[in-house]
Amino acid sequence: MEKKTFKQRIKEKPSLKQAVYRLIMHPVKTRPNWWIRLFDFIYLKRGKGSVIYRSVRKDLPPFNHFFLGKYSVVEDFSCLNNAVGDLTIGDYTRVGLRNTIIGPVNIGNHVNLAQNVTVTGLNHNYQDVKKMIDEQGVNTQPVVIEDDVWVGANSVILPGVTLGKHCVVAAGSVVSHSVPSYSICAGCPAKVIKTYDFGKRWKKQYPVIINSENSYAIYLIKVIVTPTETLYLCSIRIELISHNFIT
Repeated sequence: MEKKTFKQRIKEKPSLKQAVYRLIMHPVKTRPNWWIRLFDFIYLKRGKGSVIYRSVRKDLPPFNHFFLGKYSVVEDFSCLNNAVGDLTIGDYTRVGLRNTIIGPVNIGNHVNLAQNVTVTGLNHNYQDVKKMIDEQGVNTQPVVIEDDVWVGANSVILPGVTLGKHCVVAAGSVVSHSVPSYSICAGCPAKVIKTYDFGKRWKKQYPVIINSENSYAIYLIKVIVTPTETLYLCSIRIELISHNFIT
């Protein structure tokens, strides 16, 4: 018979779970009580040389995982929150000024988040019109930002999104669908506008709008043939993907 951990035992008893939660979290401020924050140096895991500036709001209770990798930096006036899901930030990553990151979120290595970026794995339930929205609880979908990603200022990364390796999110974008590796997305909602073809060049993509339920994506690819001629090639890419990039 598998031996249950103390954490598992608490989860199985709603009254005990509620009591422990109240001990840790302030009921109005929805952040750890001050006597819990006094000991955050014990339960917040950080790598060598990592920096969290003093003005950063750390809504980081001990019942969920938090890790900041080596030589990573969280700039002033940002907010880190793992109250509803784990928050992991890799090595050599920079979280810019006034960012808000709400778990569950997994950020890789060598990632750069510019100013005023929001990354959230949390969404509020709203479906029951007979109840106030703040009485319906929340739901979560993990956000994954892979290695070597650059997110421009004032962008929003929504729940369930994966940003592939070496992709770029243009400033002011709202990303609601996953973005493949080696691509650039922009807009609200964000769409892929360039991809790297490993022929040592970035290609612009001109998506043709299709029913979002299909897994077919048609692109017009602009290729410069001569200084005075332009050729448009139509290619069809058929992919089985868990997230559609075309709406």
